[in-house]
Amino acid sequence: MSGGHDGSGEEAARRGYHHGRLKDALIEAARTLIQQRGPAGFSLTEAARAVGVTPAAPYRHFSDRDALMGEVARRGFGLFLQRLATAWDNGRPDAEAALARMGRAYLAFALDEPGYYRSMFSSACEGAVGSGPGEGAFELLTLAAGAALAARGAPADGARRVALEIWAMSHGAAMLMLRSRPPVAGVEDARAILDRGVRSLVAGAAAEALC
Repeated sequence: MSGGHDGSGEEAARRGYHHGRLKDALIEAARTLIQQRGPAGFSLTEAARAVGVTPAAPYRHFSDRDALMGEVARRGFGLFLQRLATAWDNGRPDAEAALARMGRAYLAFALDEPGYYRSMFSSACEGAVGSGPGEGAFELLTLAAGAALAARGAPADGARRVALEIWAMSHGAAMLMLRSRPPVAGVEDARAILDRGVRSLVAGAAAEALC
């Protein structure tokens, strides 16, 4: 019985590889391993084992472990951008409230998708903020920061700085929650920190610009 089962699994893996699904399967396996063990906690061989293919098979798609990690990060940033765009919702009902929602969406993504999130800020992912795979998310955050400044009657000149400060604060809160044992703050505490922080950063930047 067990021999037949193993043979079926190997045959399914071969069929999946033939139809081009191996790359996606390896990415998903890596995401799960990163979530369980952290960015340094897996190898290409382990990812191959997780999807039932030979250790050599991943090299058809990825030159090394970092290449696989980079692809996980790129997919993570794509999903991250979608979450931020949904939270922004074209600035409704007002820009500052929508910007605060983006901060909460950032934290929620880190908590919901730790495998993606940790890969996005690993050494294998260059240009995580402001360029490369993270550019779209940062540009959206900059647009939102500019709109929040404009709502206070301030020019948008400082929008990129405010966006970077919000990103840094959000990342810090997320990493404290993901890595601290026990957590330094609960989910509600972190959300409150981000809400207050976003308001303070926008207010401070607007006041400085209007002086």
